[in-house]
Amino acid sequence: MKLYNVIKYEGDNNEIIWKHEKEDFNLGSQLIVHESQEAIFFLNGQALDVFGPGKYTLETENLPILSKLINIPTGGISQFHCEVYFINRVEHLALKWGTDSKIQYMEPNYNFPIYIGANGEMSITISNSKKLLVKLVGTEKYLNKDRLISYFKSFLMIRLKPYLSKYIRENKINIFEIDEQLEKISSDVKIKLDIDFEEYGIDLKQFFITTIVKPDGDIQYEKFKDLHFRKYADIAEAELQQKVDIINQQTAKQKMIIEAEGKAEKRKTEGYTYQEERSYDVAEKVAENEGAGNFSSAGIGMGIMSSVGNAVNNTFGTAMTNMENNSEKYCDNCGSKIENNQKFCDNCGQEINKNQVCKYCSYKFTKQGKFCPNCGKERS
Repeated sequence: MKLYNVIKYEGDNNEIIWKHEKEDFNLGSQLIVHESQEAIFFLNGQALDVFGPGKYTLETENLPILSKLINIPTGGISQFHCEVYFINRVEHLALKWGTDSKIQYMEPNYNFPIYIGANGEMSITISNSKKLLVKLVGTEKYLNKDRLISYFKSFLMIRLKPYLSKYIRENKINIFEIDEQLEKISSDVKIKLDIDFEEYGIDLKQFFITTIVKPDGDIQYEKFKDLHFRKYADIAEAELQQKVDIINQQTAKQKMIIEAEGKAEKRKTEGYTYQEERSYDVAEKVAENEGAGNFSSAGIGMGIMSSVGNAVNNTFGTAMTNMENNSEKYCDNCGSKIENNQKFCDNCGQEINKNQVCKYCSYKFTKQGKFCPNCGKERS
């Protein structure tokens, strides 16, 4: 029987678990464990001594557990029998997974049964080599990525399907909006799967649900999908119209403010009040009213016009009075300047004409002179 002096990993980088092909070794042999690996001695289905990265000379001191179970003589070169497994503990990335059958649950918003599928990616590392070997060593001599995925696919489906179905139902996630929440769903489902994977000595580093496969084409699903999108299309249209109405109201209000400011500036410039402007507007409308011929309308029109006339007359009368009081007066006979309260001219003794108007054409004089500027006749 050939005895081996060097025990080392001879698999490829795709292997996760690799069992050395031989089981008989010499005491004193060299054990070489590469970085990110562990070597475990196995006997009768039991995981015994564990070695991390490094180079070891196998002696009884290095194999305390194995030495207790088998008779390994001390001193000299001796043969012993056991199995050696190498475990690759690097992080295994982008392991794809997918549900092998549809997941059925009751859609929480529309209350109709629905079938969905799911797929995605995950990454794992071996956190406890002994646990993994105890679960798998009975049937596997080696385990690569493909076989690990194949093994854990069934395991994952048993756990994932009820987790995902329950999560969607309890959180009332709308099937038509589920894609928007895949990141949160993935994170929360991973927390539950962490415990299940840990039982196998595996650390689930990342877990992503990248796609929810919906039952497109199913008559009932399509009916509710159409109902859902019409509902939210109507809401979106109503919200848009509401925004347009608000903008129009704001625009109209701003326009009224600008017009009001313009009119106020115009009144200020032209010297009339808002009340006077309103009186003029009302009078103009009454004048245009075809029904002003009847008595009631005529009465209204006359009353308004009377009010407007009074306002105009008052304003005009006040202005004329002020002008008369402030204007200079002269004697009609000699043209000398006289005061407002004089009854006779102090220059020629002529009686003052209070009205200061021409007796021939009634023209009102505004300055001194011997002749009327309107008819040309001599003042007397």
